[in-house]
Amino acid sequence: MGSIKLSRLAEALIGSEIVSLGAEIKEKIKQGNKIYNYTIGDFDAAVFPIPQQLEEEIIRAYKNHNTTYPPADGILELRQAVAQFIQQREGLTYQTNEILIAAGGRPLIYAAYRAIVDKGDKVIYPVPSWNNNHYVHFNEGEHVLIKSSIENHFLPTAAQIAPHIKGATLLALCSPLNPTGTTFTKEELQNICDLVIAENKQRKEGEKKLYLLYDQIYWTLTYGDTIHYNPVSLNPEMRAYTIFIDGISKAFAATGVRVGWSMGPAEVMNKMKAINSHVGAWAPMAEQKAVANYLLHTQQIDRYFTVFKAAVEERLYRIYEGFIGLKNAGFTIDAVAPQAAIYLTVQINLVGKRTAEGKVLENQGAVTAYILNEAKIAIVPFYAFGADRNSNWYRLSVGTCKTEEIDEMLENLKNALVKLKD
Repeated sequence: MGSIKLSRLAEALIGSEIVSLGAEIKEKIKQGNKIYNYTIGDFDAAVFPIPQQLEEEIIRAYKNHNTTYPPADGILELRQAVAQFIQQREGLTYQTNEILIAAGGRPLIYAAYRAIVDKGDKVIYPVPSWNNNHYVHFNEGEHVLIKSSIENHFLPTAAQIAPHIKGATLLALCSPLNPTGTTFTKEELQNICDLVIAENKQRKEGEKKLYLLYDQIYWTLTYGDTIHYNPVSLNPEMRAYTIFIDGISKAFAATGVRVGWSMGPAEVMNKMKAINSHVGAWAPMAEQKAVANYLLHTQQIDRYFTVFKAAVEERLYRIYEGFIGLKNAGFTIDAVAPQAAIYLTVQINLVGKRTAEGKVLENQGAVTAYILNEAKIAIVPFYAFGADRNSNWYRLSVGTCKTEEIDEMLENLKNALVKLKD
């Protein structure tokens, strides 16, 4: 019997490379292997629980029978609380009709793409970056890839974007960036804003504008002297063209609570609301009530951030220092100093080396497999984020990392590297 025929979208859809890798890792664990799993952009709730007060607010909301449909744009109390939260912490002022609530950041990104991008429209996005390739595919848009590099911490530059901006409909950026955990400098983001504003000023009345989708879901998680910048604070003219993606999933280790928000022009938010209401992508009523109450408790949030960020930062720096120690010992690996998010960018440059059994690591796929099988370390290659298949850079996530296992993991890595011959 032949395969059934489905839509062109379904037939051409590419599955998540990270989910595929995760399935392989789960199978190895099932077979009794101990794997240091740094692939998932999520948290182990036993290591990083949500704030206790937020948990209590959720339980209270369910006990109060907050289980009905919420308004399509989110309950007013939550939109007011979000407005206060981002005003206090980012200096951004948005009215409640310029804020849209949904079940996390993903449906908001989907709705933004659907509201803005038509078939054939140019969408500019950097690689590596999370899922933009899939969202452009959903809309049958034209992919305009900006290949970023280590020299700019894998973030696109205004000079790279400029040749493609004419006639583009959407510029999709993320900072702090998933997968790298790196951030835009003030100057570079300002230059990009200048490009967007100049392009929009020369477009005719009634012509589609160029919008900037700015995913800042990790913005609260910055370390050292890293500063998070956003387009609207840098240039108020960007307010008319910027659609923010934000929420609680990474700020409060609350990925499964599913409360996200978007901020932007009221007309765009209204169209995104209509799209999400047809999809049914609302955040649950009880969680909305809980988050609305929790966001008002500034001191408790400050205490939570202090402890939570320190725990993430410790893991990132310990692994970073371990990689640099191995690099200094002569091994062909490297890492980028942590800046933000829960990710460490690491390089494993082993193509051409021979294993103890005499097998040549002929390509990056073989390197990834060797690190997984020999060192028991699972990390995500940048090709899963749109980079070239031969890229030797990887995302390492510490969301499920136990501090007591870091030294053991690094020793495993060292032993695996020692076994290789030129």
